Amino acid sequence: MPQQGVSAAAPAKESAGSNAALLLQARIQLDQLQIANRATVLARVAEVLQKVEGQVDQLVLDLRGKPLTVQAAIGETRLAPGDWVKLMRVGNELQLLGKLAATPEARIAQALAQHLPWQQRLDSGLAQLLGAARNGVRPDVPGPGKPPLLPLPEPARSAIQQLIARLPTQAGLATAPTLNDTQPGFASNQIRQWLTESGLFAEARLGRSPDPALADLKLALARVVAALATDRGTANSAEGNPLNRLTPLTSPELVQAPLQFPNLHPSPAPISRSEPVTVAQMLRLLAGMLNRVSVNQLHSQTLSARTTADGAPPATLLLELPWLTNAGEPRIAQLKIEQERENREQQETSARKQVAEWRLTLAMDLDDLGPLHFDVSLRQQQVSALVWAERSTTLNQLKAQIGELHRSFSELGLEVTDLDCRKGQPSGARTQLEHRLVDIKA
Repeated sequence: MPQQGVSAAAPAKESAGSNAALLLQARIQLDQLQIANRATVLARVAEVLQKVEGQVDQLVLDLRGKPLTVQAAIGETRLAPGDWVKLMRVGNELQLLGKLAATPEARIAQALAQHLPWQQRLDSGLAQLLGAARNGVRPDVPGPGKPPLLPLPEPARSAIQQLIARLPTQAGLATAPTLNDTQPGFASNQIRQWLTESGLFAEARLGRSPDPALADLKLALARVVAALATDRGTANSAEGNPLNRLTPLTSPELVQAPLQFPNLHPSPAPISRSEPVTVAQMLRLLAGMLNRVSVNQLHSQTLSARTTADGAPPATLLLELPWLTNAGEPRIAQLKIEQERENREQQETSARKQVAEWRLTLAMDLDDLGPLHFDVSLRQQQVSALVWAERSTTLNQLKAQIGELHRSFSELGLEVTDLDCRKGQPSGARTQLEHRLVDIKA
């Protein structure tokens, strides 16, 4: 194979003195990484810093848990963040021997990058679907003047109604029994059901039970697509899935910050004020909503699978739960659930007593109370909770009820180590993939 190398040495245009100094620095770096001359090593491409006329100019490698910035001359070989490469030290350079087959992490990152630019908010998307089911749709081919709205085809309207019927409601949440009521398992079972049907586990549930009628947000959106496609006569056409031929409708705020989670935005306009859409626009809207669910699925996998210098990262689930207000308006609750996992050394020293730590972040925007963030941590019998409110009136209400929350935790046999209410939002509330993990411009 042609000579292909990566080196911490200076470019050829540097002066002799500067070049010698950088060569010495490169040798020191390679010695610190304990790479002997002619020895081979595996490294992961963490970041592509520069590209000049299609050729990689500079890379950041994750080599033995440490970042190493290198100049690169790799010929026809194409490298992207997440790729694994085999290198050999030759003097003060690392010679590229080859690129390993794509890892599951790299494939997940690639799929995530493909979905990122095409996300539609679930709450505003559901509001548009509800408006179409109640009020009808505009004709795909506009006529003279302002043509009347057409009723949505019955199969599609029925699919939307079934989807909405499965969503939690504000009234239902307010009247649900607590853990201390006569049905102690009701609340936890109901929450578990909502999480299961959030769309995050759609493919896994289908793998266990290939029932197309499973109660699941992602599958329910797909059923609306199928109903609309059947009415348009495209479901079984040679062109295949109609979504493949449509550009998804996107939400600008998700395009500007595609990986931030949670990421609350102002509530969508009431359904009565939403502009009617055509069937074609509904399909584009649904495509964007399905992309949003897929991004949360892939984002969860990437966060859980990424390698860190401190060992295994926490198992992470990111999901959005749509719910309905008393006025029937869709809203979103964003949840991040993390389980801290011990690395191998910790497991060997504490094999007899595994201690799991769970962390929950819940963010939602309530019409009467405004944006709220909840951070809860549970380790064995110890619990801590912080509640953040952006409105001063809401903060005062929370402080007045914090004693009741403390008593509820105590009645469950938990030791409260920290419990507080604060104004604003937590600075660490957002989970954002490092730009080194996913190149969203690729």
